[in-house]
Amino acid sequence: MGTSPPTGPNAAPALARQIERWRQHLADERRLSERTVEAYCRDVDQLLDFLTGHLGKLPGLPDIADLATTDLRAFMAHRRRAGASGSTVARGLAGIRSLLRYLERHAGANAAGAAAIRTPRRKRRLPRPLPAAAALTMTEPGTADHEEAWIAARDTAVFSLLYGCGLRISEALGLTAAEAPNHGDGHLRILGKGGKERIVPLLPAVVEAVDAYRRLCPYRLAGDGPLFVGARGGPLNPRIVQRTMAKLRGALGLAETATPHALRHSFATHLLTNGGDLRAIQDLLGHASLSTTQLYTEVDTRRLIDAVATAHPRAGRSGRNRTTVVGRDAQKA
Repeated sequence: MGTSPPTGPNAAPALARQIERWRQHLADERRLSERTVEAYCRDVDQLLDFLTGHLGKLPGLPDIADLATTDLRAFMAHRRRAGASGSTVARGLAGIRSLLRYLERHAGANAAGAAAIRTPRRKRRLPRPLPAAAALTMTEPGTADHEEAWIAARDTAVFSLLYGCGLRISEALGLTAAEAPNHGDGHLRILGKGGKERIVPLLPAVVEAVDAYRRLCPYRLAGDGPLFVGARGGPLNPRIVQRTMAKLRGALGLAETATPHALRHSFATHLLTNGGDLRAIQDLLGHASLSTTQLYTEVDTRRLIDAVATAHPRAGRSGRNRTTVVGRDAQKA
């Protein structure tokens, strides 16, 4: 594989040999990618550097074999003081746990300390929805321009399902022709993650977008075959949708966070902004936990805070000047 172990000089010979065998095990038996193996080795190297200072000597196999939870907590605190984020420290524990499990099987080490330690909580990234105007533009006929009119209509139909129904891209592209939205049903039955079924109301604009695509599509769309097809008639690859979105966001001047999944985020955020019930939105999105849906309330709260900070007369120096002017005008009146 060509990756040299980064753990030579900061470990005693017996431990260094075991680490090299573990590295080979990751590459040859577990078939992890070269990048993952390198990351795991860096994680272990950081632990060995810490132990060298902690113990006052190069750590050997007995030192690793006897690692306690308190030792690992001290290492994690050391990493945090050095500026590593919680997510970085959590990821770093993965390599250390892998090594300790290997040594437990092959060298009599005790991996209980690493198994018992709590992984630092990773800060969940907030959803990044599109502005309402941008989301509407994305789903308007003619926005997804293409030399083939039916492909442009297809892309508009997919985006309409993502924004108008809150579907995941896999759910939209997983629809069969028989499951195509129609005006008669008024709803869409979706089989989401974990085989969980949910009912999603259908907006007329979404049905019209899908109808326009079906009328123009040169391929026969029927039965259990895919509703959305590629240029050659096979199932539509999600990467095609992602590339189309990237092209559109460039044309519309949107950030790189404007992805197909951002349309699903926009569906939830815009519903919440306009008074939608949180539990109803949870059902529409197919979230197993309400805590996942509650992330959208934080997005909406931040939006309101930003709006006040930007527009309120008392916000900042310019706001104070504006207040003074308004006050004078009021006195004149």
